[in-house]
Amino acid sequence: MLTKEQNERLAKVGRGTATGELMRRYWHPIAASSQLKGPGTRPIRLLGEDLVLYRERSGGLGLVGDRCPHRRAGMVFGIPEQEGLRCAYHGWMFAADGRCIEQPYEQTEDPNSTFKDRVTIQAYEVQEFAGMIFAYLGPKPAPMIPRWDLYVMECPKEIGWAVIPCNWLQINENFLDPVHVEWLHQYFCNYVLEHLDRPEEINEPTHHRIVAFDEFAHGIVKRRLCDDETEEVDEWAVGHPHVFPNILKSGSTAHPVFQIRVPMDDTHTAYYWYSCHLPRPGLALPEFDEIPFFEAPVAGLDDRGQLQWDLLDNNSGQDMVMWYTQGEITDREEEHLGLSDKGVIMFRKQLEENIRKVEHGEDPMNVFRDPATNQYLSLAVEDKKLGGSGLLQAGKRRGGHTSKYSPLFKAMEEAMAATKS
Repeated sequence: MLTKEQNERLAKVGRGTATGELMRRYWHPIAASSQLKGPGTRPIRLLGEDLVLYRERSGGLGLVGDRCPHRRAGMVFGIPEQEGLRCAYHGWMFAADGRCIEQPYEQTEDPNSTFKDRVTIQAYEVQEFAGMIFAYLGPKPAPMIPRWDLYVMECPKEIGWAVIPCNWLQINENFLDPVHVEWLHQYFCNYVLEHLDRPEEINEPTHHRIVAFDEFAHGIVKRRLCDDETEEVDEWAVGHPHVFPNILKSGSTAHPVFQIRVPMDDTHTAYYWYSCHLPRPGLALPEFDEIPFFEAPVAGLDDRGQLQWDLLDNNSGQDMVMWYTQGEITDREEEHLGLSDKGVIMFRKQLEENIRKVEHGEDPMNVFRDPATNQYLSLAVEDKKLGGSGLLQAGKRRGGHTSKYSPLFKAMEEAMAATKS
């Protein structure tokens, strides 16, 4: 358990909070590039701040506060110019670094006015990389965006997204809890399949014998022995790595996935699935002009007050309801941790250690400033999938992650079905 004060220290992400200052030392994805292809704006909420992302007519990007400093009008209705964003209300224009570069009426009445030179709007750094747009809200100089393997890998990719109505930490702690796989993603999944009248898909759950966790250079990796494996320690399945502070590399060697939890504020989390699809024998991968983007629905109650069972037949749908039903911020004074929670405890200690680094003026884990150490950051992934091979078969239920909604998988299934007809 954690005291109320300890819980708030680790969970809250606003400016000036312990974890908020830690998270401001990292680049966070805030949109897929395909969501803002041409000139336009998007409202963004990140680490408790309301912002506006925009693309200029020249193609450049900017991220500024959501209100014009003139009369506080919404900049989400701003007009992207060749370079800068113009407020729709009175035409004041701002550069990507926050400088006011034009005040049409003031400069017309007084051509010698220096008023604009004394006005700024909050602005943050943004970069486009690997088909996503990243933002950095921390102190300068900004570090480099880590070149994690999936980001720089050359292969077909896709990006999924959802907004989860709860705090980032309870979502993140799911990374370090392998035992939930057998119960939530197998036993409960069987229960869901009963409701959906799909008994042919019900499988016998695979049970864990023991789980263990090791720290490595970039975070924590889990290990496990299950009831169909040897007891020899060197035969343990090395599980998916948790990359500090908020990325899980999961999936399989043929379909590796980054699951990224980005705190929007204390009670909402933007969730990204960044998927790579590697070549497989006899399977042609479709080509897209850009990385496909899709939204994953969050299960709840339908219009009749009934559980949306059809959204719960996949791992991500099951995970999401477990996260937000803990409450907006889990009350950790009321929790009772057991032997299966060793990884959760390890992560909380790692989180506290890195908060202290920031408080002491040091860079936390996985902040890169030297290009020589930020080339191709390889992360292992578990080959032997618990409860299935993960191979694509036409017409077969895909339980992992958000593959149920995957544009790329759908295109592959259609192509496979066409070859059989």
